[in-house]
Amino acid sequence: MSGPGSSAATPSSTIFLNGGTVVTYNKASNSVEILRNSSILIQNDRIISIGETPPPGILAQAETLNLEGKIISPGFIDTHRHGWQTAYKTIGSCTSLVEYFVRYSEYGPASKLFTTEDVYTSQLTSLYESLNAGVTSMLDHASHAWSKETSKAGLQASVDSGARVWWSYAIHDLRSNFSIDDQFEDLEKLAKDEEGLLKGSPTTVGLAYDRFDGAPKAEVERALKLAKDLDLSVITTHYVGAPYGASNSVELLNSYSALESKIPIVFSHASGLTEADAALLRKHNHFISITPESEHHYGHDHNRSYSIQDQAALGVDTHSTFSSDIVLQARLWLQATRLRLYRKVLADAKAPVNNPMSVNQAFILATRNGAMALRRDDLGIIEPGAKADLVIFNGDSPNMLGWKDPVAAIILHSNVGDIEHVLVDGKFKKKNGKLAVDWEGVKQRFLPSAERIQKIWAETEWPVFGDEFWGIKLGTTETVNVMRGAGNGY
Repeated sequence: MSGPGSSAATPSSTIFLNGGTVVTYNKASNSVEILRNSSILIQNDRIISIGETPPPGILAQAETLNLEGKIISPGFIDTHRHGWQTAYKTIGSCTSLVEYFVRYSEYGPASKLFTTEDVYTSQLTSLYESLNAGVTSMLDHASHAWSKETSKAGLQASVDSGARVWWSYAIHDLRSNFSIDDQFEDLEKLAKDEEGLLKGSPTTVGLAYDRFDGAPKAEVERALKLAKDLDLSVITTHYVGAPYGASNSVELLNSYSALESKIPIVFSHASGLTEADAALLRKHNHFISITPESEHHYGHDHNRSYSIQDQAALGVDTHSTFSSDIVLQARLWLQATRLRLYRKVLADAKAPVNNPMSVNQAFILATRNGAMALRRDDLGIIEPGAKADLVIFNGDSPNMLGWKDPVAAIILHSNVGDIEHVLVDGKFKKKNGKLAVDWEGVKQRFLPSAERIQKIWAETEWPVFGDEFWGIKLGTTETVNVMRGAGNGY
């Protein structure tokens, strides 16, 4: 299966970006570095040089972009998402996490009603949405693997998008004819890539496994052994904890000696993080994925995440419900963390004299820390030898004009409309403000799928919750009132 987006023209193999302000990461000082009026030479998929004028022979063959007044950033990295859910766009805007499980997750009707085409078009559209926002790398928790056909469709869409995707096969008990054994066999087949689907693509195969806290020991050990034997690119798991479940804690994985693996492990949300978990993350160099908008929206919170940001990156989660923009996630997380730490001083009736978190730190979470979470030293940085995954902002837009600090301009003032160019592996995925794909073809293929899915969901009678569901005790939140007169505006 292939999509309309796979027909983008092949770009020049040499690109020279001249005159922009480069925001990168300096390994020696462990800090953000700003290079003003600089340049970048790209050949094929790699950065060759920075701040140097290429020899005339190379320059004559290069595609040159004059970027005076513009800001060049490493591509942003999303360490947790479910791309297949795009067809739900906007219909879950006021959903709780319990409602999400029932209505929109793979444990609801989706595994019976989403066709292979639905999965493919939703996955592809979601990745284009991210590329449009400058997100060049995505760790996809591929929970659409409820058949051989739908798993392959999601992987194919990831490849066709041209994005850098850690497509991570979700092993789950859906009480269907597609058994755990079937899923392991399917994962092995896709990872071995005997059909050559992954050849020449930045997409790789990982493992998404949420059964550490409930599966038989033999199954858990099988999953870990398979990941090792197949040399999978990542292992990812939801770690939420009480009252929701999904208690795939760092300590639990350590009991299986999983943390000693060379494969990076990403713990999504880590809402139940303990001090012992944090110590193990630092010892074994594994990361959590903070998904700020999701954790605010659904209420699974992140009480301790601010204290482990040296082992943290950012993610989006259910992008159909909110933004796929990692810069927006960084901004939300920055301000939420500031408020959380301000409150500790305010609680003593004192006025804070300093700001507890900087825009530079938020930028690192959105770029370099994402690369470190995936153990890719050639990502989240602009330096010779690094992958040419880049985002170029228009510094002259109404909301950016007058910037002095390029990092503050990106984190606090930019929006997706300011992104002019996006490159992955040295290839333009967005150019001159437009995606470098047949977007009309994508729309024509996706919209009928989304309309069908949304109609079915609108006509479905959903269960009314009592005091308990799936062994989870339930409660009701206070609902706010924004109306002066009758009604509350909800």
